[in-house]
Amino acid sequence: MTTTVGIPAGWPATEEQARAVQDELRERVVLDERGPEPGAGHVTGVDVAYDDARDVVAAAAVVLEAATLRVVAEATAVGRISFPYVPGLLAFREIPTVLAALGALGRPPGLIVCDGYGLAHPRRFGLASHLGVLTGLPTIGVAKNPFTFTYDDPRTPRGSASPLLAGSEEVGRALRTRDGVKPVYVSVGHRVALDNACAHALALTPAYRLPETTRRADALCRRALREATAAL
Repeated sequence: MTTTVGIPAGWPATEEQARAVQDELRERVVLDERGPEPGAGHVTGVDVAYDDARDVVAAAAVVLEAATLRVVAEATAVGRISFPYVPGLLAFREIPTVLAALGALGRPPGLIVCDGYGLAHPRRFGLASHLGVLTGLPTIGVAKNPFTFTYDDPRTPRGSASPLLAGSEEVGRALRTRDGVKPVYVSVGHRVALDNACAHALALTPAYRLPETTRRADALCRRALREATAAL
């Protein structure tokens, strides 16, 4: 079942308002917890898909059993796009529908894995951090590209990593999840240490470059978007 979502009352409408919210919420990010152990409990992937021309966004949340990567629950939500496309403020386009999808799961999600960034963000407050602060749940970001940050290419074997840098500041890691394949870019969101975030990313990538959480949530949100726009 897909939940339908409106734009929340009081949701930021301008870049200035959105940045003020980021500044306020960033102070609540917890960086001194290790987080849940890889392979224990449940882990949930979230992702979104857009049709800007029709003003529709679809979000998916997919819960996997961490030990087996078996899907145990999933939910989708569809709504209007809640903020313009502005680099660094993409969370404001995604949060309302992602929260609705998480709320429709009917079970605790455990660790949340975002297809994006946490601290690896120009304002050190990407979607993974934003979502973590709003829900209180442990979150990490596993992104497909390094955004504006720099890194040395990790060694070839799976599990090799190198710091993802903003100048001299480490904001995440470039992590090789397949031998000789382009790395993913892991960053802390909320209530998870970076070493542990990388361990989770490896546990979630037994066969492919991207985490199973992301692969499942990506497929589901795309399907939800197709179904929603077909009805328009």
